[in-house]
Amino acid sequence: MTPLAFVLSYFVILNMLTLGLFWWDKRCAIQRRWRLPESTLLTLCLIGGSLGAKAGQGIFRHKTRKEPFRTSLNAIAVLHVGFLAALVLPEFRASVVHLVSQISTQIMG
Repeated sequence: MTPLAFVLSYFVILNMLTLGLFWWDKRCAIQRRWRLPESTLLTLCLIGGSLGAKAGQGIFRHKTRKEPFRTSLNAIAVLHVGFLAALVLPEFRASVVHLVSQISTQIMG
């Protein structure tokens, strides 16, 4: 698996998981059942699931008024956009590709 395929797979799976957990947490809220801690949802966002979280927030109208969750999620999304913008810089992009290549080689063997 190439480093790019590894990274794309990671982000697609993580964002689908995050979106699904937003749906599940919304269902639990409606049914007044046990729910996921906000720290769990924010951690998933921080490690790359912010797109799925923002989609889940909009689609399911979940956690749209809850502070400081909303502000934290928006800050993480801005951080991710800034990181993606930094990838446009050639030197930074080369170091990130090298790092991802090393990590994927260690994980995949």
